[in-house]
Amino acid sequence: MSKKAFLPLLLAPVTALSACSAGGTSDEAGDGTTTIRLMAYATGGFKEKYIKAVVQPFEAANPKIKVEYDPVVSSAEMLGRLRTQKSNPTVDLAIMDLSVAESANKEGIFTPLDPAAVPNMKDLSEHAKVRDGYGPGVTFDNLALVYNTKAVTTAPTSWNDLWDPAYKGKISISAPPQLDGIGLTIILSKDLGGDYQTSIDPAIKRLRELAPSVQTWNPQPDTYTLVKSGKVHLALAWNARSQLQHDESDGALNVVLPKEGSIMQVNTINLVKGGKRASAAQTFIDYALSPDAQARFAAEMFYAPTNTLAKVDDEVAQRTVMTPEKLKTMIAVDWSWLAEQRAQWTEIWRKDVISQ
Repeated sequence: MSKKAFLPLLLAPVTALSACSAGGTSDEAGDGTTTIRLMAYATGGFKEKYIKAVVQPFEAANPKIKVEYDPVVSSAEMLGRLRTQKSNPTVDLAIMDLSVAESANKEGIFTPLDPAAVPNMKDLSEHAKVRDGYGPGVTFDNLALVYNTKAVTTAPTSWNDLWDPAYKGKISISAPPQLDGIGLTIILSKDLGGDYQTSIDPAIKRLRELAPSVQTWNPQPDTYTLVKSGKVHLALAWNARSQLQHDESDGALNVVLPKEGSIMQVNTINLVKGGKRASAAQTFIDYALSPDAQARFAAEMFYAPTNTLAKVDDEVAQRTVMTPEKLKTMIAVDWSWLAEQRAQWTEIWRKDVISQ
């Protein structure tokens, strides 16, 4: 792929898949069983791990509620699909990135939760709480660097290593509207002594200098595959999926948190406004936010828990963003403000960075 290519988001399958079996599509069976529909990520192992760690134990604990998992590639695509069914939603809840969920909140696609129906909200980290009681954070993650351990003998330690001539033509960055490129813009703005809410011009200038070294702005099939294969030596990626890929690749891919720090990505779990199964959906949300469910998913996929009461083994904790040392390095982001700027930043990237 040309480094100047910037393809649209891949289309995800539109057919909802049952978490535990084929069929089971009726909303309420003759025995009083209710089926709720959860829209969440399709790729990177998220679907399989989330069904195993959260959905299946929930169904075992709540035999009158079944969960259909509707897999979608990205948060942006989820928002697009939810917009089309706003007047008559078929999805009850959605897990998506906070920066996109904020747009859905403002558009009236999601609705605030009932604290009485979701008591586990009271134990969430302050980083997980969303304004006006909208869907809170269900996982924490952070932007990181990943590299091919066979091609790279000295591990990178800084975001500035992206500009090392040794990586020229072997770098992958997912450009905006993907959060990877947006996160890098915020990180560079801070590193250059600026404020991303005031001006991103210095960061864009720095990125323009990097552009000739970037092999692709739209990794296909995905960043992790390119790095593991050696087609790319250094890339932006997300810690949780990178940790999983490290294990599954027997160390061919490794992940680092650069010394300058990073941004913390928050996946939120949201109740769809106008859904006909709000009670059962909030029962699931409360379970997903519980300490046990959070700890199980962290152990499966290295997303940090958002519930402060979740107990995670030290080995797992060290591979997430939940340790106090790592949390201190996270750059504060105003996601509500950023939701309004995403389209403008995407256009700036396309014109001033990707086209170089």
